[in-house]
Amino acid sequence: MESCDLGGRQHGPIWHRRPGPAAPRGVIVNIIHSVKGYHSKTVRFLNVAFDVSGDSLLAGDQQGNIYGFDLNGNRFNLVQRTMQACTALAFNLRRKTEFLVALADNSVKCFDTETKELVSWMRGHDSAVSSISVHGSGRYAITTSTDTAQLWDLDTFQRKRKLNVRQSVGIQKVFFLPLSNTIISCFKDNSVFAWEFDTLHCKYRLPTPVEGSVLLYKVFAVTRDGRIFVAGGKSNHLHLWCLESRQLIRIIQMPAKVRAVRHLEFLPDSFDGGSNQVLGVLSQDNIMRFIHIETCKLLFDIGSHEEGISTAAISPNGRYIASVMENGSLNLYSVQALTQEENKPPPPTFKVVDNGSKCTSEANTLTMRVTSGRSEQPWKSKGRKIQTRLLKLQTNTSLENKENELPGGLNKKRLRALLKGFGEYPAKYRMFVWRSLLQLPENHLAFSSLIDKGTHSAFVNIQNEYPIKSRKLLRVLQRTLSALAHWSAIFAETPYIPLLAFPFVKLFQNNQLICFEVVATVVVNFCQHWFEYFPNPPVNVLSMMENVLAHHDKELLQHLVKYSVTSQVYAWPLLETLFSEVLTREEWLKVFDNIFSNHPSYFLMVAVAYIICSRAPLLHCNQTADFEYFFHHRHNLDINVVIKEAYHLMEATPLDIHPQRMLDGFVPLTKGQYPVFNKYPKFIVDYQIQEWERIRQDEIEYLRERQLVHELEAKAQERKAEEEAWYRKQELLREAEEQRRKILLEEEEKLAEQRQRLAAVKKELKVKELQFLDASRRRFLKYQQDQRQMELKRLDDEIARKASIREQETAATLQDVEVRRMELESQRQLFEQHLIKDQEAVTKEMKEKVDAHRRKVDQEDHLVQRLMEIEREENQKAQIVSEENLAKAEQKCVGTDWRLQALHKLRRDDRDREKRYEEIAKLLHDNRVKEAELLNAMREAEEKKWEEVIQKKAQLEEKQKAAAAADEHRKQFLEERLRDLKARCPERGAELQQVPRSGNICLNDLSASESSSHMSLIRREELVCQERELMAEVRRLRQKLSAQARAGRPPTRFQATKWTP
Repeated sequence: MESCDLGGRQHGPIWHRRPGPAAPRGVIVNIIHSVKGYHSKTVRFLNVAFDVSGDSLLAGDQQGNIYGFDLNGNRFNLVQRTMQACTALAFNLRRKTEFLVALADNSVKCFDTETKELVSWMRGHDSAVSSISVHGSGRYAITTSTDTAQLWDLDTFQRKRKLNVRQSVGIQKVFFLPLSNTIISCFKDNSVFAWEFDTLHCKYRLPTPVEGSVLLYKVFAVTRDGRIFVAGGKSNHLHLWCLESRQLIRIIQMPAKVRAVRHLEFLPDSFDGGSNQVLGVLSQDNIMRFIHIETCKLLFDIGSHEEGISTAAISPNGRYIASVMENGSLNLYSVQALTQEENKPPPPTFKVVDNGSKCTSEANTLTMRVTSGRSEQPWKSKGRKIQTRLLKLQTNTSLENKENELPGGLNKKRLRALLKGFGEYPAKYRMFVWRSLLQLPENHLAFSSLIDKGTHSAFVNIQNEYPIKSRKLLRVLQRTLSALAHWSAIFAETPYIPLLAFPFVKLFQNNQLICFEVVATVVVNFCQHWFEYFPNPPVNVLSMMENVLAHHDKELLQHLVKYSVTSQVYAWPLLETLFSEVLTREEWLKVFDNIFSNHPSYFLMVAVAYIICSRAPLLHCNQTADFEYFFHHRHNLDINVVIKEAYHLMEATPLDIHPQRMLDGFVPLTKGQYPVFNKYPKFIVDYQIQEWERIRQDEIEYLRERQLVHELEAKAQERKAEEEAWYRKQELLREAEEQRRKILLEEEEKLAEQRQRLAAVKKELKVKELQFLDASRRRFLKYQQDQRQMELKRLDDEIARKASIREQETAATLQDVEVRRMELESQRQLFEQHLIKDQEAVTKEMKEKVDAHRRKVDQEDHLVQRLMEIEREENQKAQIVSEENLAKAEQKCVGTDWRLQALHKLRRDDRDREKRYEEIAKLLHDNRVKEAELLNAMREAEEKKWEEVIQKKAQLEEKQKAAAAADEHRKQFLEERLRDLKARCPERGAELQQVPRSGNICLNDLSASESSSHMSLIRREELVCQERELMAEVRRLRQKLSAQARAGRPPTRFQATKWTP
């Protein structure tokens, strides 16, 4: 077998030399992916998928590596690394180089094998995607998970539709039906729906199968033409459905070692036109068997118990089978090599017989026959001859055989002739024939009354004694046995009644009425005298059989007696099980075809015939255990020989020992009501019933007490568990509390440190704030001083400027006077006659100067008034600013007191809080009193200031009045001088030549002007002095107010600063 290790390679050849058609076990190559390193290991393959041509395949491993294998080109290539395990693959898209892969993160990705790029990423599933189905056109895909199925458009990679189901009903698989626009959806409740792809309307639903409905579908397969649908599950049965007729056409039974089916897939054939006939079945033993669905013949199988198969995929051209093995490797099989082993020439003659019997037995075990009939030509021809002969006989003796007439138009004689000719009744009509032979009354009301009584107490726990896998079969068996027990009490005490009834229950499980009546008819007719020696076996019946055996085979009886083998060992097991343990289904049906068609004694003859026909193996047995094993297991015994031997015994047995003499003829059940069955020792049964009832009561009491003890123990355990849980919880709570306490202490320490740091920061900030306030106050005071100095300097500059102006004016006046004197001298020297004119001009000029001087004096007075008003406004502004500063300082002081008190309050205990609040209230009251006193002091200072201002204003008015009086006095003096000058004007004409006089007049005028200017200068000096005194008074008042404000603060405020540590 060729082997290929991918290792760390990304590409390379698959095999070095291609195996021929005769490859061992059909394996072309075994592919593994090993990783070498410190811990060498093999990476497991998980999924495999072929492309449309069937010559290329993809395989994904658990590490997310996707490998492509070109079988024609003998090359492999690493297509993609997804880094996640893949759960499904699809490689049959319309674009041949693209493929779909479902990953472990519930997403589906599309990659390109040539470019190795991601084409699309499709998300929407909440659980892992288990299968991907692609439409025949390659344009659409269906992804299936346990909770939903989604339809995707592979051109746009958009989701078109989504199939949601209830959580209780999961999805098994959803896939496209080949060669059609139909979608098949299979659910976990065995329902199968077909949907129209275009409209997504439900086309039909497959009906629930009548037989084998207990099979839970898990895996599915469809032929290439979409006509045959196969389903399997946790059973060895396969259901074949015809999707055209929507009917279950066949049930295939796999070998007994197949207990569950894991995967199904049809093997394509180039010449079958899509109607595939070979089905691959992967079972729980990891072996994949390929069978023909028509002949039910096992063609070949792959895998073994040592090299099991996990999953498999078959190429569309039917040439290759790729299987993922249990060890994680990938095997590639050649279908041609596998079929060559099946089609090779037969082996030698002595092996042909063994293989033929083996094939026959395998075919019988694989097939659950639905249609009946044999294919042997001799039997068919013989049957035809017998049937013809019987028909002729019936025409001649139609009036003589009325007693042979059966219900349903059948005739017992004709049925016997048919049975003798074919050996069995047709399987299709067997149940009908049996019902006619047994003449079942079908008493529905009587049977319903028995069923309504419920499950009999003797069969409540029958599943413990007979663990039947099928729940339906167990339920039917329980109902049938309960009806028998209610009909007659003996059946509740008979231990072998379940063994006797089970074959009929399995055969008639879908019709419980027929099942009950068949069992009742068998008990009444074919089990005669069985219960007379109850609870012992029927010794009388066994004695009859022993007599017949002694008459026909004395040697065998002596051999049985020699080894102490009684009839209870070799005959009773056959009777109590009705041959169900030693015969197959087909053999058992054939035997009971003959038993029901003959006298009840024939049943005993069949048992004797079975013993006689088994004489060869029995003569070789010499231990009791061997005999017991022989009559409880199947053996290779031709049942036709047994039946013929039973007929021979019926004819050759003498009448004195013939069972027919002791047994009554067949008597059917009565119609309407079932007959009374009391052919048993009633006192024994009643005693056993009483004993069983007593035992049952004792057992119930014991169970009740045991249940009570268990409940007490459970409660004690529960209480103990609760106490332990409570203590654990308390311990955990204590530990958590300790941990929380530690955390709280740490947090409190951290908080204390933070508070200390915060207090230090606050203290530092407060100090900085106080320093800043002090610096601001000093800067403001300095600014005020600078302002005052600037104002004083400006006033000094103004006074100096005015003085300089006055000096300039005086100098100018002196210059003018000098010029005037010079002019007068020149005029006096030039023209004396112009003296009057000049005097008038001088007088006018003096008036103008006097007016100018008066205007100047008024302007100076106005300026002085303006300066006083400005000073007053400045004083008012300074007073307002001082008040605001005092208020702000007071407010800040109060806020500081509150903050200090709060900090002090956090350090104190709760018992001192009220005292602190009282002290704070008292301090606040004292502060209010002090503030009121300060405000009163400020008001008094303000009133005093206004009084001083009023006094100053009165003094100013008095001085103004004095100045006005002086001005008035100067005005009067000037007017007098002018009047004197006017009075002296007429005298000027006579005294023109007297220059000194005129000169004296001029000099007097000059002296008067000089005196007036001197008086104005003195007044200005007085005003300047008054202004300086006023400014000094304002400064003293401000100093006094600030001293009063500083002295008016409560002393407790400074003590409050000591609260902070």
